[in-house]
Amino acid sequence: MKNLQVQIDDHSGFCFGVVYAIEMAEEILDEQGYLYCLGDIVHNDEEVNRLTRKGLKIIDHEELSKLNNEKVLIRAHGEPPSTYELAINNNLTLIDASCPVVLKLQNRIKNSFDKDETIYIYGKHGHAEVIGLLGQTNNKAVVFQDISELDIPSLPKSITLYSQTTKSTDKFYEINEILRQNGITVNTNDTICRQVSNRDKELRDFAEKFDKIIFVSGTKSSNGKVLYNVCKEKNQHTYFVSNPDQIDTEWFDTNDTVGICGATSTPMWLMEQVKERILNL
Repeated sequence: MKNLQVQIDDHSGFCFGVVYAIEMAEEILDEQGYLYCLGDIVHNDEEVNRLTRKGLKIIDHEELSKLNNEKVLIRAHGEPPSTYELAINNNLTLIDASCPVVLKLQNRIKNSFDKDETIYIYGKHGHAEVIGLLGQTNNKAVVFQDISELDIPSLPKSITLYSQTTKSTDKFYEINEILRQNGITVNTNDTICRQVSNRDKELRDFAEKFDKIIFVSGTKSSNGKVLYNVCKEKNQHTYFVSNPDQIDTEWFDTNDTVGICGATSTPMWLMEQVKERILNL
């Protein structure tokens, strides 16, 4: 195995929204030794564990409602208006690390809702970002994660369509096209984050360059699942791991070239550890 060549993808690692949230968290943890965070700060267990060891306390909405006079971090996914109202009532200081791309989308949806538009959101049911988006419409928007969920003949003749920021651009435009072909007037709002959607193409190119691909991601990351499949499509010798312990020597042959890449929620330090583990096989 000594002749294995291993390279980490330059474009992989945290997107700027996650970097921003983690930097804010670490700054406060260094100052006061602990910080509450509403939901996992990032969909990566290894990074969450690293930060909980530094004093980050992950709480859910029920625990938030019982908290008073504390600082609470809002992660990159954003939150619905009800969370901000609760914070005022409980005298909570919100450290708002909502991603600017998500905040802009929330504002656009709120404006559409105020104009009485019929809003449909292409997104994952129950995803934190989607809950925040729905909150802008008093939970009246329709969320769907696949066009098969929609009964097209009974849809309104005119709709306003948005997308969760981490969805596939190709899929979003495909949905647009199907709706239009069925005589529906679609006011299309492409709100997909290009830092995420561009990874799709970059990873296709990256996956083809190596004999084996190790894709590093948390199991909770929806972005991770999508990008893993992108790699697998281009290179059938693609393996999914969440930590270095899951590396299997059986995957590799002498003189293999190995590419390591990951989701927008995968820290670079974790990919470095995976690389080290492979080189020490």
